[in-house]
Amino acid sequence: MEQSTPTHPAAPAPQDSRANSPAADHPPIRLLFPALLLVMLLAALDQTIVSTALPTIVGELGGLNNLSWVVTAYLLSSTIVVPLYGKFGDLFGRKIVLQTAIVVFLAGSALCGIAQNMSQLIVLRALQGLGGGGLLVVTMAAIADVIPPAERGRYQGVFGGVFGLATVIGPLLGGFLVEHLTWRWIFYINLPLGIISLVVIGAVFKPHVRHVKHTIDYMGAAFLAGALTCIILFTSQGGTILPWSSPQLWFTLGMGLVAIWGFIHEERSAVEPIMPLELFKQRTFLLSSLIGFIIGVSLFGSVTFIPLYLQVVKGSTPSEAGMQMLPMMGGLFLMSMVTGRIISKIGKYRMFPIMGTLLVAVAMLLLSRLQIDTPIHMMYLYMGILGCGLGMVMQVLILAVQNTVEFRHMGVATSGATLFRSIGGSIGVAGFGAVFSNGLAARLEKLIPPDTELPHALGPAAIRQLPEALRNDYLHAFAGALHTVYLAAACVVVLAFVLAWLLKDHPLRKH
Repeated sequence: MEQSTPTHPAAPAPQDSRANSPAADHPPIRLLFPALLLVMLLAALDQTIVSTALPTIVGELGGLNNLSWVVTAYLLSSTIVVPLYGKFGDLFGRKIVLQTAIVVFLAGSALCGIAQNMSQLIVLRALQGLGGGGLLVVTMAAIADVIPPAERGRYQGVFGGVFGLATVIGPLLGGFLVEHLTWRWIFYINLPLGIISLVVIGAVFKPHVRHVKHTIDYMGAAFLAGALTCIILFTSQGGTILPWSSPQLWFTLGMGLVAIWGFIHEERSAVEPIMPLELFKQRTFLLSSLIGFIIGVSLFGSVTFIPLYLQVVKGSTPSEAGMQMLPMMGGLFLMSMVTGRIISKIGKYRMFPIMGTLLVAVAMLLLSRLQIDTPIHMMYLYMGILGCGLGMVMQVLILAVQNTVEFRHMGVATSGATLFRSIGGSIGVAGFGAVFSNGLAARLEKLIPPDTELPHALGPAAIRQLPEALRNDYLHAFAGALHTVYLAAACVVVLAFVLAWLLKDHPLRKH
C-alpha cells in the first residue's frame, strides 16, 4: 500500500543535514497547511451555506416535503464515496485524489446554480456531494502524513476552528446572497474559492510517494452505496411519502439489510477492502465511529432546522437568521481551538468527548422547549452550549483514531471515522425531516379546518401573508413539530455520552 516515504540520496550532500526533518521530506508546513485549510473551508462552507436559503428555495421551487433532501442528497452521496476517497488517497497519493474531488465538487456547484426545479436541484446536489465527500477526509489524512500525533492536536484544533469559522460564514454568507442576489449564488460562490484551492494545492503539495500495484474494492463500494441509499430512503419516506404499512417501504429496508450483509462478506474476502474489518477490533476506532455517527445526527439536524425556526417563527430574514446562529458557530470555533491546544499540552483527550457529548445533550433538551414566544437571547444561550459541545468532540475523535491505527490504514481509518459522522448526518437529516413533516401535518390537521387550503410553496413570505388566526395555528404546529425533533435528538446524544466514557487515553505518538 502506498505511503508517503522520504527520499534518501545515495551519497551525503550539504543539504542532507535536514534529511530527517519534515520540511525535507514534505512541502514546508507553512505552505501546505494553509492549502489544506483552504480545502477544508471549501468543504465545510457548502455544508452550512444552504441552511439559511432552504426556506427561500422552497418558496421558489416548492416541495416542502422534499426540503430535507436538498441537504440529504449531498450528505448521502458524499458519505458513499468517503471510504473510496480514503482508499484512493492511500493508493494513488493524496494530491491527485484531492484535485479530482475539487473538480467534481465545482462542476456540481455550477450545475446546482442553474437548477430549474426541486428534482433537478436534489440530483445535482448529489453530484456535488460526490466531490465534496473527498475534500474533508483527504485533507485530514494528508496532514496526518506530515504531522506526528503529539503535535497534531493544535493543527487539528485549527482544522476544527476553520470548520467552525466556515459554519459561521456559511449561514451569514448564504443569508446575504439570498437577500441581495439570489439563492443560486450560494452555489456559484464555491467556484472562485475552489479554483484558488486547485492552484494552491497544485503548487505546494508535492509529496514524495512510491506507487504500488493495487486493487480497488468496487463490489464493497457498491454494497455500501446500496445499503446507505436504502436506509436513507426508508427513514425519509416512512410516514411521509409512503405509509408505515407500505410493503414497498419495508422491502426497501430489507434490501438495505441484505446490502449490509453483502458489504461485510465482501470486506472479509477483498484483497484490499475499502473498510478493513480489523479496524473494528480496535476499541478507539469503533467507539469514535459510533460517537461520530451520533454527533453527525445532532450537528446536521440542528443546522437544518434552527434557521427554519428563526425565519418562520421569529420572522427573521435570511441574513438575520445567519447572524443569529453566530453563538452556535462561535462556540464550535472557540472550543475546537482551545481543545486542540490543551490536548497538545497535556497529551490526553478522553475527557473532551465526555464533556462535549454532555453539553450537546443538554443543548438539544433545551432546544426541545422552544416556543413561539421564546426570547431570542435564550436561543443564543442554547445555540452557544450546542456549539461548545460539538467543538469539544468532532476533531478530537479524528485525532484519537489517527493516534491508534497503523500508518498503512491512516487514510481508510480517517475516512472511516468521517464516514460514520456523514452517515449520521444523512440519516439524521432524513429521519428528522420525516419526523418534522409528520408532526407538522398531524398538528395542522388538528388545528386547521379540513376545508382550509394552504399555499403550495409555504416559504416564510407566504406564511406571513396568511390570515392572522391561520398563521398563529401554523406557527404553533411548526414549533410543536420541532419539539419532537430535538427531544429525539437529545435522547440519541445521551447514548453518545455513555459511549464516550468507554474511550481510553493512549499516549500521543511522537512520530
